[in-house]
Amino acid sequence: MSLSSKAVIFLVGNEEYGIPVEFVVSIEKNEGVTTIPQLPTFVKGIVKSRGELIPVIDFEMVLYQRPMEENDDVRMIVLNTDELSIGLLVKEAKEILDIANESLQQIGLLAYSKTAYFTSVANLEERLITMIDPNILLSSLEGIKEIKEYMKEYSQEVN
Repeated sequence: MSLSSKAVIFLVGNEEYGIPVEFVVSIEKNEGVTTIPQLPTFVKGIVKSRGELIPVIDFEMVLYQRPMEENDDVRMIVLNTDELSIGLLVKEAKEILDIANESLQQIGLLAYSKTAYFTSVANLEERLITMIDPNILLSSLEGIKEIKEYMKEYSQEVN
């Protein structure tokens, strides 16, 4: 077992979050999103990434119930989860960081069902980075089943 793990660190609101690198396919500019009506408010639309249609999730809307401010720093982190690939809109993708396992601490909020995707907090010298499990995140989002069904139907229509 490794003594540290790599994570992509990003900003949402004024807080830092991390996702293990093994889930990350790419980090891209926020471009070419096609809006789709009637989807949950946290879904900005769909985008074509590496030949695949994926839903784009505004992570600021998920966490803080406010839309992400559009600017040149906004990035889409393309994630591959057990269920489907998604694009996660974040305020800024900052770095890839080696996080020592002993700096990861469990948090009491894990029991709270709406934030079950927060797996731990990396307690670094002058930073706290909340770690996220994309599989749990995806399964906890309301309406994601409908989105998966829609993505299947939409990709069949396009093909």
